[in-house]
Amino acid sequence: MPRRRTSGPPIMADVARLAGVSHQTVSRVLNEHPNVRPETRDRVLAAIEELAYRRNFSARALVTSRTQTLGVVAFDTTLFGPASTLYGIEQAAREAGYFVSIVSLKSITRETVRKALDYLAAQSVDGYIVLAPQQAAIEAITDLPLGLPVVAVEGPNAGDVPIVAVDQAGGGALATRYLLDLGHRTVWHIGGPADWLEADARVRGWESELTGAGRPVPPPIRGDWSPRSGYQAGAELATLARTEPGRITAIFVGNDQMALGALRALREADIRVPEDVSVVGFDDIPEAEFFPPPLTTVTQDFTEVGRRSMRMLLAQLDSARPDHPPDALRDIVPARLAIRSSTARFIDQ
Repeated sequence: MPRRRTSGPPIMADVARLAGVSHQTVSRVLNEHPNVRPETRDRVLAAIEELAYRRNFSARALVTSRTQTLGVVAFDTTLFGPASTLYGIEQAAREAGYFVSIVSLKSITRETVRKALDYLAAQSVDGYIVLAPQQAAIEAITDLPLGLPVVAVEGPNAGDVPIVAVDQAGGGALATRYLLDLGHRTVWHIGGPADWLEADARVRGWESELTGAGRPVPPPIRGDWSPRSGYQAGAELATLARTEPGRITAIFVGNDQMALGALRALREADIRVPEDVSVVGFDDIPEAEFFPPPLTTVTQDFTEVGRRSMRMLLAQLDSARPDHPPDALRDIVPARLAIRSSTARFIDQ
């Protein structure tokens, strides 16, 4: 059997010699090309394992002008939504054979986003995915040169920048419609920060559903996504509920963490959930089904967001005309409702 070179790490030619195939065949196996016979593929994979061969991405980049690395700009990954979106993107990138270089920002301004993009550009990334929960991020990426492969996650329409987003407004409407269908006259809302695009979209969905049904639209109470702010908003609503019994029977909360705080405030005020007040959250965090009571909430498919973001970015990278924006500039992932024990039919007494 041919012997491998004794100096330096193994190269593709070593694998080819050991497997008794051409280096083109090794390349096809590495790139998962379908036109390789199973026995040949097994022989190449065995040679790769025996030699502990690792692909030389630097050499590949010289040939293909690709580094197989994508740049991701993220913000506040301590929150469940951004963290889960980032994880979905990383998973999809790995499945597509790409590495991910991440810049996580403490605050979003046009300047911080542009600096992050410049930093990633210095690493010669092939394309960019920007988590854009605030308007400043959208404004920054709309200034990028035409033809630069970039996808925004969340955010409103942004010129020629492709966007992948969960249907936040649809999720807000879905939660509100479910509560109305249970017989509640109206639905109160604890919303996220006003400068978050997702929070505003959820407010719009809630408000449009109430307006369309001809129901009163109570003034929303804004929190900051934290359980503490949900507790404070829940305490405010509990005071109103005690003052005017029957006025507040349903609450839609902008995320599950705030819903957790609101549930505690209601419990401390001896307001039963769901017997007295039904509560719906948003995000479906892993702990939601273990809340007291288990929380009805809107589910976001973060894995699908990552998959569609990668698909849209790879379409730009593979386009024969990279300066020509793709036909679909906005890809919307539907939200769905996870129904649990925090909601119940309203019975007028």
